[in-house]
Amino acid sequence: MSSSSVVDLLAELVAFDTTSHRSNLPLINFIETWLARHGVTSRRILDDSGEKANLYATIGLEGHAGVMLSGHTDTVPVTGQAWRVEPFQLSTEGERLYGRGTADMKGFLAAVLAAVPDMVEADLKVPIHLAFSHDEEVGCLGVRSLIADLASYPQRPVACVVGEPTSMRLATAHKGKLAVRLHLRGKACHSGMAPEGVNAIHAAARLVTWVENKAQEKARHGPFDERFAIAWTTLQVGIIQGGAALNIVPQDCRLDLEIRNVPEDDPEQLLDELMKQAAALEDEMRSTHPEAGIRLERLSDYPGLSMADDDALVDFILTLLDDRSRERIGYGTEGGLFQQELGIPTLVCGPGSMAQGHQPDEFITRDQLGRCEAFLHRLISALAAPEAHHHLSDGALLSEEASSSG
Repeated sequence: MSSSSVVDLLAELVAFDTTSHRSNLPLINFIETWLARHGVTSRRILDDSGEKANLYATIGLEGHAGVMLSGHTDTVPVTGQAWRVEPFQLSTEGERLYGRGTADMKGFLAAVLAAVPDMVEADLKVPIHLAFSHDEEVGCLGVRSLIADLASYPQRPVACVVGEPTSMRLATAHKGKLAVRLHLRGKACHSGMAPEGVNAIHAAARLVTWVENKAQEKARHGPFDERFAIAWTTLQVGIIQGGAALNIVPQDCRLDLEIRNVPEDDPEQLLDELMKQAAALEDEMRSTHPEAGIRLERLSDYPGLSMADDDALVDFILTLLDDRSRERIGYGTEGGLFQQELGIPTLVCGPGSMAQGHQPDEFITRDQLGRCEAFLHRLISALAAPEAHHHLSDGALLSEEASSSG
């Protein structure tokens, strides 16, 4: 695998504007063509609109459990960001490679695609599965149809590495997320007659105060998981919109809030507590105006990921990395869904840093791409070794045997 081929592929991938509100099919076409050029067949899983697709491929023995390399194809928008360079054209400045998605996470996709020829030639004893999804950035929505498809397979992947940017350090866990929208409906009237109306913004403010107080309670009392940089569950209101004019009691208000929970906490229980507060507030609002109310809309949710630090898969993957440390990350991935919905042991490890993800002038370094290439080369060697099929036992990879082939 040459680094120039990875950079060339990264340039191709960055040139596709796969912001989540756009179709990713041009990029999927490109990947399908690349795989077919190397004799690899792939399968599309289209969404209901027919404008987006997940892609799944197996290299090696069909019908056998293998190791899945997973990544999303969509990116966040560039709207409102001040970029020095063209976001959808790869720009190089020394070690840095700039462009939307370079870190999150087209750098990983490029490294995986560049490794495909080696995977094909390696006579793998344990197959490698490739899973590329859509709409991860809007709540891990797209991958769910891929998961439903895999659920019908008699042989699912026995392990998964999600290539989100971790600077090629191994992440064994991340928080879950639940995002909701509350629609508050009051009663408008002239502000000079305010007591005759129902102020939707005032009602929303009381719920915002509850969220803030609950967030402070979690910070004080936990539960805590000290392996996270922020060791407790966080709650926050990110958007609030309402009102039409200063002299009109606002009839409508909308607030969006999220819960990012440590594995030991239950976001649904927290949502239930919030909605009990909302129900009591709704009764109060309806005492003035019977048609007032509060409606809940679920925006997105995904479970946290939690793998034991001493799990056999952790040990195996660490033998393939330069950095043998373990960490827990604060952002979410599709890994929790693979673990929860399919029972696939899953870890997160990929090139680049999330400090650059979602930012203007997003970049990845050549060194990070090189580290990812080295990891993939070692993985291929381990899975092509004569004893590789013995690495699979009870749904886990045994590091004791894998280390001898790394």
